Amino acid sequence: MLSKRILLCGLLSIAPLAFAQDGSPSRPLGAIEGTNLPVQRIGKEDLLNIQVYDSPEFTRSVRVLDDGQIRLPLLKETIHVEGLFPAEVETLIADEIKREQFLVDPFVTVTVAEYHSRPISVTGAVKTPTIFQAIGAVNLLDAIAKAGGFADQAGGELVITRPNGDTGTQSVERVPIRPLIEGTDQTLNVKLIGGEQIRVPTVGTVVVTGNVKESGIFPVQDSGTTTVMTAIAQAKGLGDFQPSKVYIYRNDEQGVRHEIEVDLKSIKKRKSPDVTLQARDILYVPDNTRKKAASDWLDRLAGFGSTTATGVLVYRR
Repeated sequence: MLSKRILLCGLLSIAPLAFAQDGSPSRPLGAIEGTNLPVQRIGKEDLLNIQVYDSPEFTRSVRVLDDGQIRLPLLKETIHVEGLFPAEVETLIADEIKREQFLVDPFVTVTVAEYHSRPISVTGAVKTPTIFQAIGAVNLLDAIAKAGGFADQAGGELVITRPNGDTGTQSVERVPIRPLIEGTDQTLNVKLIGGEQIRVPTVGTVVVTGNVKESGIFPVQDSGTTTVMTAIAQAKGLGDFQPSKVYIYRNDEQGVRHEIEVDLKSIKKRKSPDVTLQARDILYVPDNTRKKAASDWLDRLAGFGSTTATGVLVYRR
């Protein structure tokens, strides 16, 4: 019976084929319609449409397993497909069917129904954080567009984390946002192949409070241009009292808060350089000749909270 099955299927696999104008066999009649997805290498969790002409027992959709293999009914051996193109998988399936003597000359087609092996995630200061598949040609600006673009709170650069080959480690790349958007450096619009995690940090901020006209949370400007004097200017200037010293409160990498005394009077007289502020600094301007005990409001501001001892802090750009 098996020899008859082989002979019959072999004849059927030849007789009904349609031929294109160049003489090559076209897709057999009754074939499942292929997808419009671009052809690229197959990965784990991808869904494949497999057709073997006149052999419904082999024609089905299968998902690539975590080990990169697929399993077809009746076949004893699994077939490794990860990293191959669909045409290469067609050859492997046909060879295995012939090796196990089910068909003499099987006609096999393989298409990818769904890609799941190339996720790209975009998170952080974007309008719509998203995860999508890298299908076809995808670059960095494409990914940002799929996330709805940058949010107003986006910082000066974004961070791309991607697998570093088969080493099990990850590489990190930082891309400045302004030249990326302006297109002044085309190399920044990097190609994405899947597996990348794109994070857009929010802009760094500083808190200015105490003896200023409008306490608030203000963005740290690019290139370290936010200083004590510019921060006071963002807070609409000093109040009625003109202190000689102001104080910066800054946490180190261990979360320990340090107090930095700044000679404001000397800076204003141009006898000392202005002091650059860092993201998450708290600038306190005293309202009398003695430094005000600030433990209560510092605790409230430890995570850039929403209130101070005197009122509400409002984020201002």
